[in-house]
Amino acid sequence: MPTIHLTTFIAAPIERVFDLSRSIDLHKKSMAHTNEQAVSGTTTGLIDFDETVTWKAKHLFKTRILKTKITALSKPFSFTDEMMDGDFTSMKHEHHFKQVDNGSLIIDLFSFQTPYGNFGKIANHIFLTNYLKKLLEQRNHVIKEYAETEKWKFILNK
Repeated sequence: MPTIHLTTFIAAPIERVFDLSRSIDLHKKSMAHTNEQAVSGTTTGLIDFDETVTWKAKHLFKTRILKTKITALSKPFSFTDEMMDGDFTSMKHEHHFKQVDNGSLIIDLFSFQTPYGNFGKIANHIFLTNYLKKLLEQRNHVIKEYAETEKWKFILNK
């Protein structure tokens, strides 16, 4: 099972970074290039433990639907979302947060399993892992941009 491990430094308090990472509204902004929309479940605001969201977006030339659920949450240190329904055989995204002297770290552990046996493994190796890593990097870039400027107030002070 492929696992993507990313660490992102953000010069902002852990509580702000944690909440921005749970924001449905900011996630939509970070994935605007895929026309990602929250179509059911928690569709705005901050997603919380045991809540679900169903995303609809265009990825790899096809409109895809992905339903995830927050299966673990320890504020402001971690939360985990897992696929309930979608194109993967399984998907688990662990978001870990650590306060450091001059800001916070986001540590992403994103594990996924694709169908189609050996063909799926080849697709993972050739392009899918890199594609997903770039999506996570884009998302973290937007979280960083909002957390390190006054833009966070437009997301968290609604």
